[in-house]
Amino acid sequence: MKLDSLHILLTYTCNYECDHCFVWGSPRLPGVFTLEGITQVLHQAHDTGTIREIYFEGGEAFLYYPLLLESIRWATALGFSTGVVTNGYWATTEDDARLWLAPLLEAGLDAVDVSIDDFHAGGQLTNPGEAVQNAAQALGMASSTITITHSGDSRDPTLWRAGLPLTGGDVMFRGRAAEMLVGGLPRQPWSAFPTCPYENLETPHRLHLDPLGNLHICQGLVIGNLFKRPLIQILEEFDPRQRPPIDTLIAGGPSLLIERYLQDRQTGFVDACHACYTARLSLRERFPEVLIPDQMYGLL
Repeated sequence: MKLDSLHILLTYTCNYECDHCFVWGSPRLPGVFTLEGITQVLHQAHDTGTIREIYFEGGEAFLYYPLLLESIRWATALGFSTGVVTNGYWATTEDDARLWLAPLLEAGLDAVDVSIDDFHAGGQLTNPGEAVQNAAQALGMASSTITITHSGDSRDPTLWRAGLPLTGGDVMFRGRAAEMLVGGLPRQPWSAFPTCPYENLETPHRLHLDPLGNLHICQGLVIGNLFKRPLIQILEEFDPRQRPPIDTLIAGGPSLLIERYLQDRQTGFVDACHACYTARLSLRERFPEVLIPDQMYGLL
C-alpha cells in the first residue's frame, strides 16, 4: 500500500455534538494527541517516502490550538503540504479569523477547510465560512467549505433525500448519523449494498489516524496501530484480502458482511454506510483489533 495523504484526527473532542458526525465528536469525548505522539507520527510518515500531504482534523483541531500550530510547524519542516478541517467556531469576525490564521500561515499551513452547514449544532450555528474564506484570501491562503445541504427543514429528516448526492456533499449514515438521522427515511434490504460506494478498501491512497494510534481505512475499521508498529511495516504487511472483515467488505460490500456473519438481519437500511456500520456494531467482539475504538462507535 502506497499512501500519498495522511489525515490526522488531532482530537476526538469537539465543542459541538452534531447529529451527522461519524466520529461521534462531542465536548465529552476523550482522546487527543500529545506533541511527542505527533512528532513520532510525522517522522514515520516522512519515512514512507510517498506521503506528501498531512491534514489535521477532529473532533475540532482548533480546540488545541498550540498543539495544532506546532504540528503544522513540524509537518512543514519535514516537507509536507498541510491542511486543516475546522467548524470555524473561532471565526466570529473576519478580523478574528485573521488573528487565528496568521500564525498558522507563518508555521506553513497551506489550506483551511471549513465544515459548516445546517447540520452543524442543530442548525443554530452562525455560518463562519465567509469570514474564514475572506481572512484566508487576505492572507494568501487557500480555503474552501465542506457542506451538506438539502431542501426543506434541516430538523425534519423525512425531507432529506438519503443516499443521493445533495448540494455540496452526501449524507453518510454512519457514526452518530446512523442512530440520530435515520428515522422516517426510506429503507432498502440488506442485500442492496454489494459494494462500498465511498472508500477504496483495497488500494487506498489516504488513511485516517486517531490520537490512540489507530490507522483507519474507514472510520472504525482499523488496519494497525502506529504506536505499536511502524507505519512502513503496517503498510508493507497489510493484505486487505487476508484481514477479516475487510476482506468481506471488498468481496461483497455490507451485504456480504451481513450475510456471512449475522443471523439476525434487519429488514432494511438507509444506505450502504448504515448497513455496514450497524453490522460492525454487532461484530465488534468478533473482531476486537479491527472494529475499534469505542469512540468511533459511540460507546464513550
